[in-house]
Amino acid sequence: MNEKPSSPQKRKGWDERYATEDYLFGTEPNDFLKSVAEKIPASSNVLCLADGEGRNGVFLASLGHSVTSVDMSLVGLQKAQQLAARNDVPLTTIHADLTEYDLGSNRWDCIVSIFFHIPKNLQDIIYPRLLKSLRPGGHLIIESYTPRQLTFNTGGPPLAEYMLTMELINSAFEDLLFLHAAELDRQVIEGAGHTGQAAVLQLLAQKPA
Repeated sequence: MNEKPSSPQKRKGWDERYATEDYLFGTEPNDFLKSVAEKIPASSNVLCLADGEGRNGVFLASLGHSVTSVDMSLVGLQKAQQLAARNDVPLTTIHADLTEYDLGSNRWDCIVSIFFHIPKNLQDIIYPRLLKSLRPGGHLIIESYTPRQLTFNTGGPPLAEYMLTMELINSAFEDLLFLHAAELDRQVIEGAGHTGQAAVLQLLAQKPA
């Protein structure tokens, strides 16, 4: 039986990983997010989940969106603010555990989840909140590793239960309109943290108006 670390332990672990001059996952946005960013209406209110050092939030802010990045690592968020300053864009950062953070209701035009991996019991808590907090017509963008990622060992958590499958997203987000949904293998080159061939799931979905 695998004992899951408590939130303080997880927070300390991520603080330690981010406590370097380099950006663990680089400073460039995720490739999938970059490829679908044009689908987000101009000047949207965007939430980036577990945004770490801010590469995705800063990218979206540079497109003119109002971006809030939430993460449990204060060290990561401090680096996110530094990255935002270097790019001369505003970025709201919130230091919080997403199992406790109030996502609100009909609040966000777009929610972005890039390699935010949590076990099934936490998915059951957070995913319904995502649906509630997304405005009608709003978009959900996800890229996650799938369990096949364990055969590549090029990033991501060591447990399959933290990863997503088509079956899981079909169940969790059945009320959304799927504009793009796929499992595939691709090269993920994102700093030292994600480098090499990887098995991923990609989702672009929209809440019915």
